[in-house]
Amino acid sequence: MRPPSLLKQEFLKKWIMGLQRCSSTKKNMNILERKKAIKLSADVAMASSRNGTTCWSRALIANASKDGNDKHLVEQILGPESERLIVKKVSIGALVCNKRIRSKKILKRSCGIRRTRKCVPQVALASSIAKWLVRKRTQVLKSLIPGGEFMNEVCLIKETLDYIISLRAQVDVMRSLASASEQVNHS
Repeated sequence: MRPPSLLKQEFLKKWIMGLQRCSSTKKNMNILERKKAIKLSADVAMASSRNGTTCWSRALIANASKDGNDKHLVEQILGPESERLIVKKVSIGALVCNKRIRSKKILKRSCGIRRTRKCVPQVALASSIAKWLVRKRTQVLKSLIPGGEFMNEVCLIKETLDYIISLRAQVDVMRSLASASEQVNHS
């Protein structure tokens, strides 16, 4: 993985280019359109600074390019690497994974075997509660990470760590830009 300073430089360069493309496509934007343009350009810049090497970056680009208007803008921001990074179709792995999850749910429902609880030891009860908590927290994490619903637990942890580092770089760059803007305005 690249050092954070290089990641920040790459993000800033692509984000500024994305903001320029957004402003050149539409001159008079209202506040909501500006917010959407800033978010879109920041997401695409952050994802493209990872060069499509992570699942979350490919998912972010795919989500951003779903809308027809945004797809053209995403292609402009990405430039020549847009063909490589924009996913045309849903991956087969995602479909198989989704089918597998759905099949497990159907199987559980169709069995319908209700277990009666007898005297369950406290250790077994604590263990089942811990497993349930881990499952629930994993589901929440999968919903927070772009493309996380198609990842296994090990991949999810690696992708989450990388996503957090990229988000941290994005926040640092935006804070630096905001403080520089304040200093210029007060001078």
